Amino acid sequence: MSTTPRRDAPPPRTGDGEAETLRGFLDYLRTSVAGKVEDAPEPQVRTAAVPSGTNLLGLLNHLTHVERALFLGKEVRSWPATFRAAPRDGVADVVARYREAVERANHVLDACADLGAPLPRPRPGRPAPSARWALAHMIEETGRHAGHADILRELIDGTTGR
Repeated sequence: MSTTPRRDAPPPRTGDGEAETLRGFLDYLRTSVAGKVEDAPEPQVRTAAVPSGTNLLGLLNHLTHVERALFLGKEVRSWPATFRAAPRDGVADVVARYREAVERANHVLDACADLGAPLPRPRPGRPAPSARWALAHMIEETGRHAGHADILRELIDGTTGR
């Protein structure tokens, strides 16, 4: 295994507003986690490196489902199943789906002028969180899994950094 250091990207410089700060950090984490997966080698990208079965491709697949559920109101029937990418899905497929979910989520956020207001939801009968809560939760969720991705990627081929 060779160690491949990457240039470590510092936290983003954002504007002074709350929405700019939250969205800046979320996009920073989104870019970081996608970067950990996008050039990872097969089959190691889907190989479990820990007893829980977590693998790099599954983490990004899971984050795609979280983005869709939180910002787009998509229902998830089995959260554990989201941690596994389909065998037919390659790295490029999963990364493209993640980026598309992020783009759609950002369109929803672009329409939110008040962070305290509930997100627009296509699912009637289910209360929607505020945009502020959704952003904070997505930062926490993406940051947590970005840390997992850092470790898994280093175990695969020694690549480190953001």
